[in-house]
Amino acid sequence: MIELLFVTCLIADPGQCTERSLLFEARSGLQDCMLSSQAELVRWVETHPKDQVVHWKCRYADKDERAA
Repeated sequence: MIELLFVTCLIADPGQCTERSLLFEARSGLQDCMLSSQAELVRWVETHPKDQVVHWKCRYADKDERAA
């Protein structure tokens, strides 16, 4: 699995930030995630208008880390 890991902060309180992630099937690898991530983030922001994305990256999802 490929993970789009991103950090959002509240527009009204930029110091209040949350790490979030979306999972993708690893069909085309990290490059596919990099190409589609901006569109995915736009859709996410449209449904969360009080948040802004401040950082994002694509990586291979670590099953051990997600279980913690």
